[in-house]
Amino acid sequence: MKLSEIKSLLPQLENVEFQLEDGTRVPEHFHVTEVGQITKNFIDCGGVIRIEKVVNFQLWNADDFEHRLKPGKLLNIIRLSEEKLQIENADIEVEYQTTTIGKYDLDFNGKTFILKNKQTACLAQDACGIPVEKSTLELKNLTADSTSCCDPKSNCC
Repeated sequence: MKLSEIKSLLPQLENVEFQLEDGTRVPEHFHVTEVGQITKNFIDCGGVIRIEKVVNFQLWNADDFEHRLKPGKLLNIIRLSEEKLQIENADIEVEYQTTTIGKYDLDFNGKTFILKNKQTACLAQDACGIPVEKSTLELKNLTADSTSCCDPKSNCC
């Protein structure tokens, strides 16, 4: 989800709710402790220089059980970040601590923001020599195509 998308969704919501992909809810008394932009400059294993930018939200649980972040307040934090930090309309990455600090992509299911699990990947598989995963078929699952030129009745052999 891009920053512009969350900005368009927030005015339509009564509450800001987050949950993990497995259904675990972020406690309603969470705080958004940071909104910013992270730029990552790196070289992949194939020698290609890459630059990635994400808008970063950090969620934190406090013992402040009376706290409830409202959509308008989060929208104001985002606007202030855009004004003061000149953050771009990039994809949002959310930091949230479970057993360790996790980084998540952000999605929306119509009511709740979903923290989507991220996966690592090789960005230069062709340069690393990683073979492309081939699909395997079992012969018993193959069916004869009646239009094939190699049909025993096709007189092609």
